[in-house]
Amino acid sequence: MRFSACIELLFKPEYADFADRIHAAKVAGFDAVEFWRWSNKDIDAVAAALQQTGLPLAGILCEPIANLTDPATHPGFLDGVGQSLAAARRLGTGLMIAQAGNALPGVPRTEQHAAIVSCLEQAAEILEGSGVIIALEPLNDRVDHQGYFLTSTVEGLDIIDEVGRPEIRLLYDIYHAAVMGEAVELTAGRIGSIAHVHLADTPGRHEPGSGAMDWQARLAWLREAGYSGLVGLEYSPSGATAESLKFLETVSRG
Repeated sequence: MRFSACIELLFKPEYADFADRIHAAKVAGFDAVEFWRWSNKDIDAVAAALQQTGLPLAGILCEPIANLTDPATHPGFLDGVGQSLAAARRLGTGLMIAQAGNALPGVPRTEQHAAIVSCLEQAAEILEGSGVIIALEPLNDRVDHQGYFLTSTVEGLDIIDEVGRPEIRLLYDIYHAAVMGEAVELTAGRIGSIAHVHLADTPGRHEPGSGAMDWQARLAWLREAGYSGLVGLEYSPSGATAESLKFLETVSRG
């Protein structure tokens, strides 16, 4: 497996300067870095650090975060797709992460599902030919994101299938899936729809090995099923970042 450091969380206790975290990830041996919002970062400083280290940027958020369940938000989101695309090109990443937003009380679930599909179809038109994709991310609503609409990996994959465009794929978050009680085998036969993977342990959302999740088995299953992309470490270190990374010594880095 090849690993990306989510520097919103990793190296944060040690380095207040955001660009310094990129250099720290390089020293730690990461294959890439990633972060969340690009709009609140010094993009020039980030670009310089990426160039200096030679580390690729695995992904950024597609901003603004919006309730794609609500068609009224779609124009603003789609404007943001274009702006986020410009940032992605500036930083050299081919991945933007989108969230579905919260469920709308009183609106049939089928209508909200259809609204997400419609919005992503339009986003795909904006991205066509750019080499940049949007990865839709299911999240858990039991611990971290109460009220979130898309908590099911299967429904997320179904949305990807319905959009039917190469510009729209799925982000599979092992932590969120585990919190929702999902087995990794739910992705069987659909690995090609997964653009990126995130990992943290549960409970606690700290480094792998800090909780009770069978994270090694889940990574092994994904690898054997054909996933060859990056695994983003998106966890809050329970102590020093360097100490939290010792689990990597037990993982195949092929």
